[in-house]
Amino acid sequence: MNENLVMPNRILSIDALRGFDMLLIIFADRFFIRLNQGAGTSFTESLAMQFDHPEWFGSTFYDIIMPLFLFVVGAVIPFSLSKRIQENTSKTSIYGKLIKRFVILFILGWIVQGNLLDLDASQFHVFSNTLQAIAVGYFFSCVAYINLDKKWLYFIFAACLIAYALILTIPNVPGVGKSVLLPDRNYALYFDQLVFGKFDDGLQYTWFLTGLGFTATTLSGVFAGELIKSKLPREKVALYLFIAGIAALGLGLIWGIWHPIVKKIWTSSFVLASSGVCYILLALFYWIIDVKGKVKWAFPFKVIGMNAIAAYVLSHVFNFSRIADFLLFGLEQYVGAYYGMITATGGFALLYLLLWYMYKNKTFIKV
Repeated sequence: MNENLVMPNRILSIDALRGFDMLLIIFADRFFIRLNQGAGTSFTESLAMQFDHPEWFGSTFYDIIMPLFLFVVGAVIPFSLSKRIQENTSKTSIYGKLIKRFVILFILGWIVQGNLLDLDASQFHVFSNTLQAIAVGYFFSCVAYINLDKKWLYFIFAACLIAYALILTIPNVPGVGKSVLLPDRNYALYFDQLVFGKFDDGLQYTWFLTGLGFTATTLSGVFAGELIKSKLPREKVALYLFIAGIAALGLGLIWGIWHPIVKKIWTSSFVLASSGVCYILLALFYWIIDVKGKVKWAFPFKVIGMNAIAAYVLSHVFNFSRIADFLLFGLEQYVGAYYGMITATGGFALLYLLLWYMYKNKTFIKV
């Protein structure tokens, strides 16, 4: 999100980490899959597998993308909201902006993955997209941040994890029996189908009750943002971020023994483990960029990260690889099976060129 554009002192590592995450979404997955199609080696196959979701249990590197998006959104909340609170902006005004963003993100989610542009009600999905998950996590995290003392945010975080874990394990699923963490046998999926009816996405992913997990993931980013915003020396901030990451990852893996890590239904153990990875990544970016001052390498990430929502929507609405195909089709006879990798790279280059032009002209799409 671009809320941190109002920050008086930008945290470049957060911009870069957002850009890194977007790079994974708009390019890396396609690149490694197409690379494996061309090379067909065991090594490229293992890389491609890391950029695809597991069937159910466990996690791959690709699974960190969505939590990292939510985490980074949370990390800028202490900066953006604190500034508005300090300026004595009325709560009515703040809530108005929060609701506006919530609605816009939901509409963009419908365009990207809810099939809104099909103009066909039978193809429409109410809740089925990362942007909508961000809308939920962002809205409730902001409401909590505005109205509660900071120590209560930790209570809300823990309550979300525990409540969702109980929801996934205690109720009975009609016609199935006790809820278990298996496809089509968990209460969260049943509840989605009950609430959304024919507008459910029809997949194994869950969304409505999973909002508890989305909020917890976003709050984990809020805690990171508070740490960065503190007056602690930057070296200690980086160290504490890293320690928090190791601790959260460890707790998630341990809890996962009894409450398995399943990204598709965003189990509470997944929230902890993925948040731990997010903390470790932020600690790494913060150490290199904001502590050591090595910033030049991060410029491409910054270009992408400062227009993250635009990059996400554009990459899903327009097929840049297809556009690149119109320009590069003559290469197919020379590169053979690697042609898909070439068009994926060319498509990304076109999108990046557009984002660079927007950055150069200080055009930042805010939601």
